Amino acid sequence: MARLTVLIAAVILAFLVAMPLPEVTAKKYTVGDNKFWNPNINYTIWAQGKHFYLGDWLYFVFDRNQHNILEVNKTDYENCNSDHPLVNWTRGAGRDVVPLNVTKHYYLLDGKGGCYGGMKLAVKVEKLPPPPKAAPVKNIGSVSVVTGLAQFMIPFALLRMW
Repeated sequence: MARLTVLIAAVILAFLVAMPLPEVTAKKYTVGDNKFWNPNINYTIWAQGKHFYLGDWLYFVFDRNQHNILEVNKTDYENCNSDHPLVNWTRGAGRDVVPLNVTKHYYLLDGKGGCYGGMKLAVKVEKLPPPPKAAPVKNIGSVSVVTGLAQFMIPFALLRMW
């Protein structure tokens, strides 16, 4: 029986070591999806249902001769006022990125007049939620196995022995 327990523990350990861990990566959001950063698009609706987390980034595609991307405060955002931008995210290529590297509200608008055509976007950036908790551990004799995994692996290990 002790050999069986050790064998089962070895199979479970091999399975756990070979199992890939989920990676947490930043997400790139193309603002406006395939319509990009253009007038007469409701970017509030575009942002609905999306969760923006620390490390994500916004990718803007636009005509660099007609539009830009300015970060402003909430009052200027609501009034479409681009006279006092906090940050000008435009780099001149019309393919610009806003890294969401601070947990806060970002208020972005087109300062070349597009704000009045709906070219403004507000996003709230949050910390990434904590990963799910690990399954409870049960002791079986001198071997610990993860609940649920053991229920699957023990019959599998027994079949492999035969």
